[in-house]
Amino acid sequence: MKYTPLHAEHLALGAKMMPFAGYDMPIRYSGDREEHQAVRTAAGLFDVSHMGEFLVRGPGALPLLQGLTTNDVSKIEVGKAQYNTLPNLEGGILDDLIVYRLEPELYLVVVNAANAEADWAWIVAHNTTGAELENISDRTALLALSGPNSLAILSQLTEAPVADIPYYAHLYCTVAGIERVLVATTGYTGERTFELYVRAEHAVALWQKLLAVGAPHGLVPVGLGARDTLRLEMGYMLHGNDIGPTTTPLEAGLGWVTKLAKGDFVGKAALEAQKAAGLGRKLVAFELIEKGICRSHCVIAHGGVAVGEVTSGGYSPTLERSIGLGYVPTALAVEGGELEVVVRDRPLKARVVKAPFVKDTSLSRWQASLKG
Repeated sequence: MKYTPLHAEHLALGAKMMPFAGYDMPIRYSGDREEHQAVRTAAGLFDVSHMGEFLVRGPGALPLLQGLTTNDVSKIEVGKAQYNTLPNLEGGILDDLIVYRLEPELYLVVVNAANAEADWAWIVAHNTTGAELENISDRTALLALSGPNSLAILSQLTEAPVADIPYYAHLYCTVAGIERVLVATTGYTGERTFELYVRAEHAVALWQKLLAVGAPHGLVPVGLGARDTLRLEMGYMLHGNDIGPTTTPLEAGLGWVTKLAKGDFVGKAALEAQKAAGLGRKLVAFELIEKGICRSHCVIAHGGVAVGEVTSGGYSPTLERSIGLGYVPTALAVEGGELEVVVRDRPLKARVVKAPFVKDTSLSRWQASLKG
């Protein structure tokens, strides 16, 4: 079992701990629903130090990342970030990740904790461009400050212009007296979020200072239980559930990060062939019309015939009804279409909807202000 630098802090706060991706992680503190609502209405602080972080540098960095991912890494400006996927030869998704361009020839690649070792091995094995690779996962802590009050909280701990960081961008600054904190406007909750990358030895000091300063703003520590319901309300996918090596980004609705015209990359031929042949299935978002709570692996049916299964499902504290994601034949992936989800041997009516399920968030309002 591995431990993040904040493990003792979680125990001191009385968190319920459970194994996750090889780490002993906080699942909840006060309760999933209370923590979920705190993020939606005030602010929450997450320890996501279990994530993997790799540095890719040198003249070979860009060609290596271009050849291993589906999105066009050449479009990332210094100071910006990009959502991306790491495909296998068949076009399946080995992982989804975020690429930050720190300097002209220096990139930070952040991957899912459960896949970090396999991703590292894959990248090392395919490094034919001479890029310099460095795995800094064990030396890096990651805290996510998320919610409508996140900016007000962070602004008290830094003189840097964090309010001016665009969406999916980043800058280095001093936070709570800690130098060289990488502050990024990426996140996984649908609320305005600042992800703070810091050296592991400074994690406890930053965590404690954020909680102390944030308390008057309603900030609470949040576990992985609420993190899952928050991401599901946004229709954000979880690798290992909604996407994986046997699902392609085209099937998952990630065509917007699949740039087939950018040049050659791993899995491109398979993805081109799939696009030419037409998709047999698509990932859809749905909500239950009847009372019940669907979970992963529940059967999805149409007209009494099984057509797929739920990949992520649960109760939405914001909407107060059950929602989910799952793959269905393309002909059934139509907004407003009706399906059945089998919950405890009972087929319950469901309706295909357009994600995100929750549309009015601090992130959506901030994005609207940027466009306006």
